Parts: sequence; C-alpha cells; structure tokens
Amino acid sequence: MKNLLIVLILLTGGIIAGCSDDDKDNPSNNTKNVASCEGCHTNYEHLKAVYTPDTETPVGGCGGDAPHFEPYDRVYMGGNGYQSFKNSAHGKMKCTDCHNGVDNTANKATAHSGNFLKSPSDSAVAKCGKCHSTYANNQHYNLHQGWGQKRKVCLRSGLSGADDFALLPAKHQQGYNKNCAICHASCGDCHVNRPHAGGGGLAQGHNFKEPDMMNTCVVCHSSRGGHAFLGVGSGTQPDVHLTKAGFNCLSCHKKDELHGNGQKVTQRYAYEKLPKCEDCHKNIASSNTYHSVHADDFNCHVCHSQNYNTCGSCHIGGAGARITSHLEFKIALNPIPDIKKNYKFTLVRRTLAAPDNWSLYEVPQYANFEAAPTFNYTSPHNILKRTARTNVAQGEACYANCHIYKDGDVWKNKNLYLFDSDLYDWEKQASKNIVVDGKLPNSWGVK
Repeated sequence: MKNLLIVLILLTGGIIAGCSDDDKDNPSNNTKNVASCEGCHTNYEHLKAVYTPDTETPVGGCGGDAPHFEPYDRVYMGGNGYQSFKNSAHGKMKCTDCHNGVDNTANKATAHSGNFLKSPSDSAVAKCGKCHSTYANNQHYNLHQGWGQKRKVCLRSGLSGADDFALLPAKHQQGYNKNCAICHASCGDCHVNRPHAGGGGLAQGHNFKEPDMMNTCVVCHSSRGGHAFLGVGSGTQPDVHLTKAGFNCLSCHKKDELHGNGQKVTQRYAYEKLPKCEDCHKNIASSNTYHSVHADDFNCHVCHSQNYNTCGSCHIGGAGARITSHLEFKIALNPIPDIKKNYKFTLVRRTLAAPDNWSLYEVPQYANFEAAPTFNYTSPHNILKRTARTNVAQGEACYANCHIYKDGDVWKNKNLYLFDSDLYDWEKQASKNIVVDGKLPNSWGVK
C-alpha cells in the first residue's frame, strides 16, 4: 500500500506540473488575437516571446525546494481545465473584473498597467466578496494566514502578540514574508493556482476547483501532515482514515473551518471549528477500559499515533533546519492547558525556533526567546488502532510499551518522554515547563 501511495504522489506531481506538449501545440489555443487578456494568455508561443524572466528562485518551504515552472507556463490558460473555466460563472466574467488592468491591447505594459492585480484574492473583500461575501469577509483571520506563527515570532521578539507584527524591524518582516509566509494562502492559492510551495502559477487553465488532497493540501503540508497521512516515513503505515475509510483532507477539515469565521484565534487548536475525534467516535471516554483510565490524562494520539516527522532550529534564509528531519515520538506536559484543558500529557513536536533564527535579517538574537517552548502540541495524522503503544506482546502487562519501568539495568520506554536531558542548552529555559522531570508517577521510580 505504501509503495502504491508513493507512486500516486509521483503521478499527481506530474498532473500539477502543467499542460502537456500536446496542449501547448493545439492550434485552437494558439491562433487567437493576442490583443486581449484571454488571447494573450491562451497563445503559448506569444507568452514565450514576451515573458519576463524570474529574478529570484522560488522558495519551497519545509517540504524542500519548489519545482520550477517557467513564467510563461505559470500564466498559460490553455490546456487542461481551460474549457471548464470558460463554461463556468467565473469564465463569463471579464478578466478586468478581477485583475483590473486594461483589456483589448497587445501591449503587455499597457495591459498590466495602473492598478493591475496579479492575485485578485489578495484583495479578497473587494474582489471575491462581490459574490462570496461571507468567505471573503472572514478570510483575513482564517487558519492559513499564519496568526499562530506570527504570534510566536512576536512574543519571542518581546512584543505582545501577532497584532504587533508590523512593529518588528523591516528586515525581520521581510525575512518572515519571504521564508515563512510562502505556505500561507489566499483564496486563489487553493482554488485556482498551484500553491507557492508547488511552483505557483495556474494549475488547471484558470479553472476554479475544490482543493484536492495531493495537488493542493499535501503540496504545502508535505513534511508533516501529508508525510504522516500517506505513511511515507520509514517503518510507518498510512493513516487508517485513508486506508479503511478512504478519507481525504476535506473529509474532516470542512470549508467552514478552512475559511474561518472572522474571529482571530491565538493558534489553530483554539479554533472552534477544528475537527475532533469525538465528532465521529462517540463516547470515547467510556468505550473501553483503557479509555476510561486515561481519557483525562492525554490526547488520543499518545496511544494511536506512530512515529512522526520533526526537525528544528531553523537558520531562516540560510542553512535551514539545523536539527535535520527525522522520525520521533515525544510525550511532554501539555503546552497549551488553557486550550486543551483535558490533558496533562500530550504529544509534542519540535518547532523551528532558535535564538538566532533571524540573524541573516539583522536580528542577531531574539529579545525574549524563552517566551514559548521549543516544542508545540501536536496531533499527527498517522492514526492506527494498533500501534507500538497498543500492541503488547502476549504475557506482558498492558503498560509494557508506554509506562517507564526498569528491566534489569535498562529503563524501558524512557525515550518516549521529553526530559530536560533531551534538550539543547539553548532551549532548556524556554521548554522547562513542559519536560516531564518530576511529573511522572512516583511508582515508576524515574529520577
């Protein structure tokens, strides 16, 4: 199954790579008068003749370098999806209704003059809101705008939160927008274009589409969400919701959650529309003995997740993550007890935070690095009923794979928990409140 999924990734990667040579050579897409927006953008040879070369290499984000598409491929409307777009409500509108600029000219500078908008959804209220008012009015604070990430950056910079982002030094903001914000999306990045991390540009001839798992979601959520859900990591299996139920991302993450409700939240786990295991699995706390004992101890993922991908200590704009990507499994004290009130212990994942994150952007050290832990609450998308925690060998105690105990001179399962000794010196102060030292049951005898 895993090999099949990897093949699917490769195949779908080909799908988003753009139109085929046959599409580009199709005379019906190359003979239109170029003295119009549509005529120019459906004439492949003309686009090649007038395109402006890139001045910077696209940044790919945590999933690696972005695939490269030539500028003329990114704006070519012909090929797959073009006719569907033309037949849709969006295709009946004038190009200038959304993009502004000037139509009916063969002069590129004139066409893109004045208040031309390359990405109309960057002005979602003005452009998308005419027809999609609820979504447009709510989108500023939706989960894809990075408010939680901005909050941590601001707190570590000695500010009060995300609303103070504009108070950061200009170079710091520039570094964030260039390196971190590439995976944060406006309407068009999910519904019209490839995500920036996937190379950018039109995905299906300007056709407006429902985001699909492989070509939209996994392109951005590759190193963590998609990596886990598809079972890419060595020794892991795909999530049971994929293999048994055939779920995709939108099976759980509905449009009301993804578009937002107009209310700003400090981070994604505080959002009221976030899906919960209990939405489908009713009466979890009393469904079996294990749940009855531990329902208030830790989140479901402590038992039902596999090892998950993590990395950290990013030198932004330079060497990238200096704690390189690896599979891990760490249980710590709940980092967000004000939000996830039920749990004393949860799974955590290392963040990219390091004191010198922004040294290449004229910020040698964070002013208040200890304002937040270097590990975040996490809920890996790699759920199985039977995992390394729940599969206990015959004759062993039920806790053999999760409690810490001494077997001769060897401590069993200690590697599952986040101790102070697991931390680098530079993060000990920041993460001191979530390590399990002194917080485990006395009967375990752990010093």
